[in-house]
This record gives sequence, C-alpha cells and structure tokens, in this order.
Amino acid sequence: MLKYIVAFLAFAALGIWLLTKGGGDIDLGGEKHDVQVPHGTEKDAAPKK
Repeated sequence: MLKYIVAFLAFAALGIWLLTKGGGDIDLGGEKHDVQVPHGTEKDAAPKK
C-alpha cells in the first residue's frame, strides 16, 4: 500500500512540476470569485418593457 501512496505523490509532483515549467497557467490558490464584469450605465441595467 505504501508503494501506491509514494507513486501517487511522485506522479502528482511530476505533473505539477511539468505544468509550471511548461508554461501552463495553473493557480493553486483555490476558487476565485472576483469576476471582472464591465459595468454599463444605469439605463443599460434597467429591465426592458
């Protein structure tokens, strides 16, 4: 069982290393909720009738 854990950790570390060195755009910081949405005028935001 220990072999499987060590192999998993080795492959996970290798994968993360390859993604960071290969220019992959990865972020290990978790979920981000700061979505940038361009805001229009209040007239654009009003519901259309």
